[in-house]
Amino acid sequence: MKIQFHESTKTFHLYNDTISYIMCVLENGHLGQLYCGKKIRDKDDFSYLLEKMGRPMSSYIYENDRTFSLEHIKQEYPVYGSTDYRQPAVEILQTNGSRISDFRYQAHEILHGKPILEGLPATYTESDEEAQTLRVILKDDVTDIRLELLYTIFAQGGILARSARFRNEGTKAVHLLNAMSFSLDLPDKDYIWMQLSGAWSRERYVKERPLEQGIVAVDSMRGNSSHNHNPFVVLKRPNATENQGTVMGFSLIYSGNFRAQAEVDTYDVTRITLGIHPQGFDWKLEAGESFQTPEAVMAYSENGLNGMSQTFHRLYQKRLARGYWRDRPRPILNNNWEATYFDFTEDRLVEIASKAKECGVELFVLDDGWFGGRRNDHAGLGDWVANKELLPHGISGLSRQIEALGMKFGLWFEPEMVNKDSDLYHAHPDWILQAPQRTVSHGRYQYVLDFSRREVVDCIYGMMEKILSDSRISYIKWDMNRSITECYSAALPADRQGEVFHRYILGVYDLYERLTSAFPEVLFESCASGGGRFDPGMLYYAPQAWTSDDTDAVERLKIQYGSSMCYPISSFGSHVSVVPNHQVYRHTPLHTRANVAYFGTFGYELDLNKLSEEEIEEVKEQIRFMKKYREILQFGTFYRLKSPFEGNETVWMSVSEDKKTALVGWYRVLNGVNMPYTRVRLQGLDENLLYENVESGTEHYGDELMNVGLITSDVTSGEVSPQDQPCTDFESRIYILKAKECETD
Repeated sequence: MKIQFHESTKTFHLYNDTISYIMCVLENGHLGQLYCGKKIRDKDDFSYLLEKMGRPMSSYIYENDRTFSLEHIKQEYPVYGSTDYRQPAVEILQTNGSRISDFRYQAHEILHGKPILEGLPATYTESDEEAQTLRVILKDDVTDIRLELLYTIFAQGGILARSARFRNEGTKAVHLLNAMSFSLDLPDKDYIWMQLSGAWSRERYVKERPLEQGIVAVDSMRGNSSHNHNPFVVLKRPNATENQGTVMGFSLIYSGNFRAQAEVDTYDVTRITLGIHPQGFDWKLEAGESFQTPEAVMAYSENGLNGMSQTFHRLYQKRLARGYWRDRPRPILNNNWEATYFDFTEDRLVEIASKAKECGVELFVLDDGWFGGRRNDHAGLGDWVANKELLPHGISGLSRQIEALGMKFGLWFEPEMVNKDSDLYHAHPDWILQAPQRTVSHGRYQYVLDFSRREVVDCIYGMMEKILSDSRISYIKWDMNRSITECYSAALPADRQGEVFHRYILGVYDLYERLTSAFPEVLFESCASGGGRFDPGMLYYAPQAWTSDDTDAVERLKIQYGSSMCYPISSFGSHVSVVPNHQVYRHTPLHTRANVAYFGTFGYELDLNKLSEEEIEEVKEQIRFMKKYREILQFGTFYRLKSPFEGNETVWMSVSEDKKTALVGWYRVLNGVNMPYTRVRLQGLDENLLYENVESGTEHYGDELMNVGLITSDVTSGEVSPQDQPCTDFESRIYILKAKECETD
C-alpha cells in the first residue's frame, strides 16, 4: 500500500497489491483522472494517459488552443459550465447568481491511517498501517471556497474510500446545491450496470442492464435510503461472473436521499457519481463554515462478483460496524410480533418466552405495543413510557422476569415517529415535519418528528435513556415505518429549508451515537420496515438490520441473495416464522424456513407454544445446529453459487477462515418429476484437504468439490419408492463438509 506523488508530472498514484488509482493536476489546476483498475507498476510519468484533442463544435479553455476542453477530459471532481456539459460533482450558487466554480490545486498531504468524518458514519482504521489517506486541497479564488478531496486506500483489497469537504474562507455566504461524494470518469462504456431495487417486502432484487449512451441512475428522494433502491451499484465487464472477471462496486455510507448515476457521453466515456441527491438539497454555507459529504466506497475485484462482495463484507463487518457486538456471534432470539401483534399481556409474553427458553432461545424481544396508548397503530408513538395496564411491572419488571428465566431481553422502539393521538404531539404539535398552510400527509397513521431540531432529539433520547437505565435491556430493535413528506422545519428560516433532509439524518445519527455510547453492550438492530434503511450508514451504529418484513423463506432467497452483493451475512436479521406465512400465505416446510434463516442472525417470529411436539423437537435441533455453526454462518467467507433470479434452484455457502468447515445451503422452489441429475461446483475450499460430507458420509478432496462438484440429485431424478424420503415444493438442505486429518498427495 502506497500513495506516491511525482512532482515532475504532478501525478498521484495510489496503489496496493490489488488496485492502482492514478490522477494528475491538469494544466488548468483541476484534477484529471488517468487510470483506475488492476494494480500496475509505479513510474514517474503517466501523462500519455491524458487524452485530449480538438473536436468539432466543442468549447475550449484557452485562447488559440483547440485541444483543452473539459468536455473531453476525464476528471476527478468536475464542474458544469466551463466547457464540460456533463453532469457535475459540484454546484455552488453565489451571491451574484453565478453557479460557475473553478477549483484549482493548491496543495496536498499524505496521512497514515484514516481521519474521522465528524458527525457522519464512515469506515475506520485501528492502526496507521491499515490505510493511507491523500488529502488534496483545491480552491476557487473567486468565492474563496476551499475544497478538500479525501482518498483513502486500504492495505488489503481493492478498496478506495472517498469524500469531499467544503470550507467557506470568503466573506459571503454561498449555497451548496450539489456535492457528490464520489466521481469517476472511465474510458469506455463496456460494462453491465447492476442495481438492487424493489419495494417493501421484495427489497434488493438484482437488476441488470448494459450501459449505453445517456444516463442511468438509482436514487431516493424519500428522506431514507428506501426499500425501492439501495445506495449501491455495480459495474461489471460483460464476461464477468460470480467467480471471475472485472467488477467494481460503489457504495454510499449514508441513510438519506442519495443518487447513484452513470452517464455515458457520446464518446463512450462513463462518468460514475455517487452522493447526496441534489434534488431539494440546498446547504447555506456561511463564511467560516464547513460542509462534509458522506463517504463513498469503491471495491475493485478481478475475481468476479463474489470477490467484490467479499471485499465489502470484510470491510463493513470489521471496519464499519463497531463496538461490543462487531465480532460476536449474534444471540438466537424470539420476537413476539407475528405471534401476538398488539394482542398481548405480561403473562402471555412470559409464557411465550418460557417456551422459547425451553427450546434454547437466548433472547426474547418485545415488539410494538408496549407503551402509552398503543393498542393499534393509530396511537401512542412518541410516548415512550410503559403501559401499566398491559405490563403491571413495567419494562423494568418484565425485563427482570425474562432474565430470571435465563434469557436476555430486547425491546422495540420507533423513536423518529409520532401519532397525533399521543401526549408528545399534544404538547408539541410543531415538532413534526410539515409545510405551512399545506396538508400534512401520514403513513401508517404516523408523522415524522423533526430530527433536524436538537430539542426534539434530546427529548426522545431522554425517554429512551431512562428506560434503558431502569431496565435490563440487551437489544434494541429500532424501527422507522414511513418516508418523509412535507419536508419543512418550523425551526429553520426560508433560505435553510434545503438543509432539512440532511439535518434530519444527522439527527438520527446523533441519537444513535449517544445511545450506543451510553449503552455500549446493547445490541442495536435497525429495522425501518425491514429494508427501508438497509444501508452502510446504519451498520456503523447497528451491526445488524431487519432484512425485510417479508419472512417467507422462498421470498427471502432473492432478498438475501441480492443483499449479499454488498452487505455481510452477520447483518441479516432473519427469522423462522409461522405458516401460512403472514405476507404471502405460503406453506413452507419448517426445515426450509430454518435453512434460509441460518444464513443471517437467526431467530423465531412466532409463538412456539403453538407448535406440535414433533415441531418443537425440530426447533430444538435447529437451535443446537445454529449455536454450533453460527460463527461460520455469520462470519465465514460467503459465496453465491446459483442465483434465484436465474432458475429454480438457489445455492450459497459459507467457509470457515481455516477452510476446514463449509456449510452449503441448497434450495429448490418447485418440485419436478423425473428431473435431470444435478450438481454444483463449490468455492473457497482447500483443494488439498479431504472433506467428509456429514450427511452422506462420502469423502471428497477440495479440488473434486470445486471442479467436479457436489452432487445434489435426489428422488426427483427417478421414480420415488416407498422407502424414499419424499421431496416437496420448497425443498432445501444444508450440506456440512468437514476436513479430515489426512495426508495430502
